[in-house]
Amino acid sequence: MEVFLKLNLIINDLDNLMSVIIRDANIEDVQEILEIINYEIIHSTSIYDYSEQNLEQREKWFQDKKSTNMPVIVAEVGNLVVGFGSYGIFRPKEAYKYCVEHSVYIHKDFRNLGIGKLILEHLINLASEQGFHTMIAGIDAENKDSIGFHKKFGFVEVGRIKESGYKFDRWLDLVFMQLFLNNH
Repeated sequence: MEVFLKLNLIINDLDNLMSVIIRDANIEDVQEILEIINYEIIHSTSIYDYSEQNLEQREKWFQDKKSTNMPVIVAEVGNLVVGFGSYGIFRPKEAYKYCVEHSVYIHKDFRNLGIGKLILEHLINLASEQGFHTMIAGIDAENKDSIGFHKKFGFVEVGRIKESGYKFDRWLDLVFMQLFLNNH
């Protein structure tokens, strides 16, 4: 009986995937974005922070993105934000103005359903439309799934900074992956 219930949940999730909406985020989405981020901070090395963020911090992040014309997009399933993505200028120096670093996060209960693919495809298209030359992904070296995910989009590893982060009582290596966009 339990196997049937799990199978039924998987089928229902796949049915919901057909109704995934990718759209620009709005301020009302920030609470759900915060919940996704805080889960990652506490349970993973995908974010090199130790402490959960509060709503005020995440609202400031959202307003900063909007004021600099950087996208924040969400994946929505049945009025629930199940993932989000964004990018920003890679480093705060003028010569980096054509290079963006992106982030994609999916709610823990909606992974491996193709939602991350939809978000990253949309971010790549937006970055290309905005005239950016290249996208960077900073990924914890232990996150083989994210590295493989990015390779499927044509990202290649271009650098590795050993023991650059420290979380969960161990040193972490940071992998940089890069994708050249087709506009320059």
